[in-house]
Amino acid sequence: MKRPMTSPLAAIALAVTLCAQSAQAQEPASAWPSKPVRIIVPFPAGGTADLMPRFISERLAAKWGQPFVVENRAGAAGNIGAEAVYKADPDGYTLLSAPPPPLVINQSLYAKLAYDATQFVTVSVMGEVPNVFLIHPKVGVNTVREAIAYLKANPGKLNYASQGSGTTSHLTTEMFKTMAGGLDIIHVPYKGTAPALADLLGGQVEIMFDNLGVSLQHVRTGKIKALAVASAKRISALPDVPTMAEALPGFESVAWFGVVAPPKTPPAIAEKLSAAIAEALKTPEMKKRLVELSAEPVGNTPTEMAAYMRQDAERWRNVIRTANVKAE
Repeated sequence: MKRPMTSPLAAIALAVTLCAQSAQAQEPASAWPSKPVRIIVPFPAGGTADLMPRFISERLAAKWGQPFVVENRAGAAGNIGAEAVYKADPDGYTLLSAPPPPLVINQSLYAKLAYDATQFVTVSVMGEVPNVFLIHPKVGVNTVREAIAYLKANPGKLNYASQGSGTTSHLTTEMFKTMAGGLDIIHVPYKGTAPALADLLGGQVEIMFDNLGVSLQHVRTGKIKALAVASAKRISALPDVPTMAEALPGFESVAWFGVVAPPKTPPAIAEKLSAAIAEALKTPEMKKRLVELSAEPVGNTPTEMAAYMRQDAERWRNVIRTANVKAE
């Protein structure tokens, strides 16, 4: 059987195509970005997880003259969007912007995932939002210690809301239950902050650990009480509210929002992007926008973010094991 002959023109066309593909694959970091960059957010639009990368993307687009397009791909506790980025080409043109669940929590919560979060190329943590211990005024307590005493005296009588099973609000409450000596509070999972907060305001549930953001306005009007913030230090937005660690030493829980790239993305691209994010976070406009989200800027390096993620993953792994938390 004779092999088909390839015409000179076809051979030249094939060679040109291969060269073009090779040049694209080997684009130097100095030339990146030379086309639009897609940032996948694995949660719905409107929340802090969506707004923070949108704010950053505006600054990056202005800096490099290329669109940075945020795409919401929600579902499965962030796993759907994370998987899409994990399988994307490692060329710096598809990024993941996410809070802790798909990056450091789900690996301990789910028996099997279609991606390995430890293999993402870290870029930077953009900012942190402290979790805050919220309670409905009808409970009649004013401090963390009073709340613990009340809960111990009334086991199984109060409900706590969360943004959903496996979220930081859920796991933070489980950590509180454990560190306070084994409290009996009924978990009521919701699909996001908005419905959970609505029922807390209405008194259908009594307790919630929420990212300080939309809840801040309700604390200031007295509709709900903030007993403590779960950050390492007191925060400027609520200077008179103590930290959880003042009552329970070692207690810390913040929702952070980071950017990672697909496995094998060139480190030089990650470092270039990280530096640009840190630069953007220092601008007066970004500082103002983060204050509106009750967020503190971070802007760490890829190496620092990797260490940050390892520490947070260990924290939530211990909570999940100790409280025997299961994915629902």
